[in-house]
Amino acid sequence: MKKQNKHKQEIEEKFALPHRNVVLLMATVLVIVLGFALMAGGGSKDPELFAGETLFNFRRMVLAPILVCGGFVFAIVAILRIKKQKDNERT
Repeated sequence: MKKQNKHKQEIEEKFALPHRNVVLLMATVLVIVLGFALMAGGGSKDPELFAGETLFNFRRMVLAPILVCGGFVFAIVAILRIKKQKDNERT
């Protein structure tokens, strides 16, 4: 009886995601933040001046959105990824 209660307590103390998934999820947050940081800026101090070259460059129009969208897709993969093991309860 005590052995079953101890096993039940160990199961309840476990986190919902394995350690590897949490690390992957933190990496995706960093990629998303990097993407938004790359999108920032490009404004002009003079409201009469339109700086199209700095506003519509490759970094802001292509690279940053790809990083952000890729980060969100990778976050879904990081959450749903399961390592196949015999003792894994999620399989």
